[in-house]
Amino acid sequence: MRKTAFLVFAILLAFNKLQAQQKLLIYMDLQQTDHLKAYGVAYWILTKGLEIDWLLNYRGGSFMMDNLDFLAAECRVRGVVFSEVSFAEAAQIYSDVQREDNNMDVIRLEKAPRVAVYVPPGFQPWDDAVTLAIEYAEIEYDKLWNDEVLKGKLFEYDWLHLHHEDFTGQYGKFYASFANASWYIEQQIMFEKKARELGFKKVSEMEKAVARHIKEYIANGGFMFSMCSATDTYDIALAAEGVDICDVMYDGDPPDPDAQEKLDFSQTLAFTDFTLERNPLRYEYSDIDQPPSDLLGLQNPETDYFTLFEFSAKFDPVPTMLTQNHVNVIKGFLGQTTNFKKSVIKKTVVLLAEKEGLDQVRYLHGNFGRGTFTFYGGHDPEDYQHAVGDPPTDLSLHKNSPGYRLILNNILFPAAKKKQRKT
Repeated sequence: MRKTAFLVFAILLAFNKLQAQQKLLIYMDLQQTDHLKAYGVAYWILTKGLEIDWLLNYRGGSFMMDNLDFLAAECRVRGVVFSEVSFAEAAQIYSDVQREDNNMDVIRLEKAPRVAVYVPPGFQPWDDAVTLAIEYAEIEYDKLWNDEVLKGKLFEYDWLHLHHEDFTGQYGKFYASFANASWYIEQQIMFEKKARELGFKKVSEMEKAVARHIKEYIANGGFMFSMCSATDTYDIALAAEGVDICDVMYDGDPPDPDAQEKLDFSQTLAFTDFTLERNPLRYEYSDIDQPPSDLLGLQNPETDYFTLFEFSAKFDPVPTMLTQNHVNVIKGFLGQTTNFKKSVIKKTVVLLAEKEGLDQVRYLHGNFGRGTFTFYGGHDPEDYQHAVGDPPTDLSLHKNSPGYRLILNNILFPAAKKKQRKT
């Protein structure tokens, strides 16, 4: 009887050891049935205290981890396709990825980043592509607004997304189209009330203070990701410190006539030498953006694409992580801020994607202090021209969206640590 029990125990022990030697591969090429959920699974695994290897440029940026029963079960529940690979097969994959003549590498993901989304009260998830992606992928996040940012709560998080905010204090420059709309009036009342509560005379002063605090957060090691109008308006707010750039309908008094000359571009993160849009009724903030109205009909959903740059995985791991995808040409999509004019981007900034043949950058990344910032133009990668009041995008219909993958690359990026290759 004892011999039988011992034999059973030995068999179970051997099986567990064998299983521990096996790996689970979540591949991210065209064979994956739900790319977006795959990121959620990767994040969930990190929350369990487990580590993941991100195989850069291998089958679309696949994920490798120990093959544990509960991990495989979670993939099945979420509809994420994976393969079980033996120890020998995994060793061969690692060997191929780390060969010097392959543009691939291994990045170890170690800890789930604490995620925050900067949003005003009452926002709807479909107002923001990043929140849609986070919720579809089932990634945990908290909401912050001005109170929390100005009181220092931001420093409790590793990664921050800026909702489609207007940091210049001009309420999105929607005045010409929506000044009499109830939502616009309510928004202005709410923002003005909050500014008074926090001790600011104007909404624009409050927004600039928030921008400065976020900049401090980045300098101290935070990862900031922005889309649409929260990209250019953020830098404009930093450059306009102490300068009134808002017209009377936005803050009750006229702007400084010398506002353009008083901009301080040394304070910005990504852009320099840009020119403000002084017309308060035009739906633009500056010439950082190249809007569809300026492109002589070149913006067409049938022909509008942008191209991801290719980077060296072994020598430029960060931009490589941020551009992982199963395709390198992505469908374009519009936003209040759609494209960044290349001529006003600082030389220290890394360009991640552009519209070929034009002075248009869609996606960029840079360092500031001990942290980073990433700007992504456009509003919703699967809604070409999202308008106020449009229904939300159903991501279950876009499980393999390359445009949304770029967002989710950014959320896993803070979890990464360069894995040392054997010499």
